[in-house]
Amino acid sequence: MATDFQEPPIGILDAPFDTALSDRYLVYALSTITARSLPDVRDGLKPVHRRLLWAMRLLKLDPNQGYKKCARVVGDVIGKYHPHGDQSVYDAMVRLAQTFSLRYPLVDGQGNFGNIDGDNAAAYRYTEARLTQVAIDVMDGLDEDAVAYRPTYNGEEQEPELFPGLFPNLLANGAAGIAVGMATSIPPHNAAELLDAAMMLVDKPDAPDAAVLDFVRGPDLPTGGLIVDPAAVIAESYATGRGAFRVRARWEIEREKGGGWHAVVTEIPYGVQKGKLIEQIAGLINDKKFPILADVRDESDAEIRIVLEPRSRTVDAQVLMDGLFRFSDLETRISLNLNVLDKDRTPRVMSLGGALKAWVEHQFVVLERRTRHRLGKIADRIELLDGYLIAYLNLDRVIEIIRTEDEPKAVMMAEFRLTDRQAEAILNMRLRSLRRLEEFEIRGERDKLDKEQAELQALLADPAKQKRRMKRDMKKVRDRYGAETPLGARRTTIEEAAPTRDIPLEAMIEREPITVILSQRGWIRAMKGHGDLSPKEAGGAETLKFKEGDGPAFAFHAQTTDKLLLAAENGRFFTLAADKLPGGRGFGEPVRAMIDLDGAIGIVAFLNARAQEQLLIAATDGRGFRVAVSEVIAETRKGKTVMTPRPGAKLLVVRPVAPEADYVAAIGDNRKLLVFPIAELPVMTRGTGVQLQRFREGHLSDATTFVFAEGLSWPMGGGSGRTRTETDLSLWRTARGAAGRTPPTGFPRDNRFGG
Repeated sequence: MATDFQEPPIGILDAPFDTALSDRYLVYALSTITARSLPDVRDGLKPVHRRLLWAMRLLKLDPNQGYKKCARVVGDVIGKYHPHGDQSVYDAMVRLAQTFSLRYPLVDGQGNFGNIDGDNAAAYRYTEARLTQVAIDVMDGLDEDAVAYRPTYNGEEQEPELFPGLFPNLLANGAAGIAVGMATSIPPHNAAELLDAAMMLVDKPDAPDAAVLDFVRGPDLPTGGLIVDPAAVIAESYATGRGAFRVRARWEIEREKGGGWHAVVTEIPYGVQKGKLIEQIAGLINDKKFPILADVRDESDAEIRIVLEPRSRTVDAQVLMDGLFRFSDLETRISLNLNVLDKDRTPRVMSLGGALKAWVEHQFVVLERRTRHRLGKIADRIELLDGYLIAYLNLDRVIEIIRTEDEPKAVMMAEFRLTDRQAEAILNMRLRSLRRLEEFEIRGERDKLDKEQAELQALLADPAKQKRRMKRDMKKVRDRYGAETPLGARRTTIEEAAPTRDIPLEAMIEREPITVILSQRGWIRAMKGHGDLSPKEAGGAETLKFKEGDGPAFAFHAQTTDKLLLAAENGRFFTLAADKLPGGRGFGEPVRAMIDLDGAIGIVAFLNARAQEQLLIAATDGRGFRVAVSEVIAETRKGKTVMTPRPGAKLLVVRPVAPEADYVAAIGDNRKLLVFPIAELPVMTRGTGVQLQRFREGHLSDATTFVFAEGLSWPMGGGSGRTRTETDLSLWRTARGAAGRTPPTGFPRDNRFGG
């Protein structure tokens, strides 16, 4: 049964859910962007910071006054201006007081306001604060109608929409914030450099952005350090308003008696907590990820002092620091995203020059407003002085009117043509003031005001005079924060440096000789020193202790800095770090526990990568190629597939290629030998390879490379240790891929070249 449509009750809006949600989220997003997270380009402040400083100003917390509890300030802010959580407001206030967070602190804190180690500030009931001179400069002009005011959130009071001062706070102190869909990140800069650039822009408002870089060299961070980017990179970041800067710690070497040394870090990158940095470096030591560093000590007091002890005096100091720059926060990147609210409260990304120009334009608006405000004050005072002068000239009559008339104000206004304000001022004078109403003093003050009024009117009418006045006022502020002052001196050095280099393994590990042994069943170990590798009967490696039924498969000399290559039958190559091998005591450890290699797949070769440049690899089906050692080194446990044998074939041969070798020799299990020029064997990075030798039946037994002029050599049997060399190889010299012919008399019955 159909029902009649009913209108929704009054007060309920019937709207699609997605539309209602998107509209409300858009309102929230705009509120977050404009009233919380992004700073204004004109004063560099967010609303919470502006309200904090305004509340402190009303509490008369000037630099020359005493401190007051932060709880009082926070209470005023959240009660009158900023109805948000007290902790968020206090956190913002704490940051304004931290000398390691702000280049030019706006709050002078007394008590525990946190430290560079990352410790939090004490609760606001314990700490006290007052304004700094920087904050006074930022707010200078608030009493002169320099900016507009608006009602607070409850309409009970007024607050400034922004601050008018001649301190370039946005770029001097920087800003950071995350809104909905956008963020800002502006590092601090040197105020004196910014003001120098601003004075240039006063004269040349159309100057290109690059002209600003003649004065502003780069960020000037509270914690010092070094900006190591090239000038072109810095210029590009400033031109687009987006980029990043590489910041390194400042360090020096201290020599010890006896030739030792240690590195001392005196400044760390901006935004890095010293406590976490120490933990990070200590973690590198404990995890043995940076073996050339022995110890790190924090000897800081009021100044930062982090002592880095090398493993030995032979460690290169630059290599040590380059490694720490790479593996720790001794080098970081600080981002630049100059996303701010412009004069129309619209968020946009500006260039450095664009932001500074917008601030200069704002200062001219402030200058005009302050001038007009002063002219208004002068006009008011002149009006009163004219009234006082009339009263002085007619003092007896004024007194008579006051004594005899019921409405003296109206009578005086009619008789002497006074304004309401003039008459009210005369009536409000005290009797003691009558003796000072001398015509000379009144006319003297009025003449001064007339002169000032004329100058201000000329200032408003002449842009050239406005520019001169602006530069004069900027210079006063610039002198207060000049390079010769403790607060204004540049702290961060702009010094181009190369990117952190890859630290060679040899520099990271103490170089020690070892003897590497891999057993037939895949147990690996490393003996200290270069042991004897001669056969068992000569007391060599085979006399080492093995598990029952096991024995040596591979044994060779190496250094702890070497990389070792292990090749498997499936064509995968694995890389082992020599310094990570288990010690020589006991039987070692299964090598398959160190790499991802199935137990059913055999190990074909195990050799030292350092001593080789190129390898000859071949499969049982007679196919193979040459490959550079650098192409087979793998960085993970899974290894790297280098050869892909055909179905039914396996990787069989992995032999080093001697640098001077010019021929390849191959022999099959059918006892057929051939030699061909090595130029016919291509160099590849991976694949199946090309045919070395053709077989009607059987498969490849061995392959090697040699110098044709020196002949082909192989070991003689019987354990004599002697070799035989065949120099006349014309019978076996042919093209790659031939079948070959029977080898010379005396060639080993196992069809292998030995070695």
